[in-house]
Amino acid sequence: MQAETPDVFNVGDSANFAKAITAEDVEAYAGLTGDTNPIHLDDAYAVTTRFGRRIAHGMLTAGLISTVIGTKLPGRGAIYAGQTLRFLKPVYLGDTITVTATLTGYDEVKGRMTIETVCRNQQGEDVLAGEADVLYRP
Repeated sequence: MQAETPDVFNVGDSANFAKAITAEDVEAYAGLTGDTNPIHLDDAYAVTTRFGRRIAHGMLTAGLISTVIGTKLPGRGAIYAGQTLRFLKPVYLGDTITVTATLTGYDEVKGRMTIETVCRNQQGEDVLAGEADVLYRP
């Protein structure tokens, strides 16, 4: 049996994932987490807020980062050890969010990665930014 070739990663490697945020996504997230803040669920309430309409939960948007880390960079076997987040702009229902993860540091001996994480809307505006700490051994 031939040994599996280890994955090779280099600082600067990048991966993306995009998803349109729907009302159903927001409602499902509220049901799963119990966060029923009306800014996310009630059109009549949301119109009275600074945002003027419903917004997605910030952590729903942040959760999309996990998709990139768990399936693309580094992918299968990745363990999330930490994540910093800065919520920069609201995500509205109907927005398409593209997550970009970029490897900024990799210690193969310790099996630890630092990954810059950015979520952008369809206008190319950063809506969320942060840094992930990931444990990974190929």
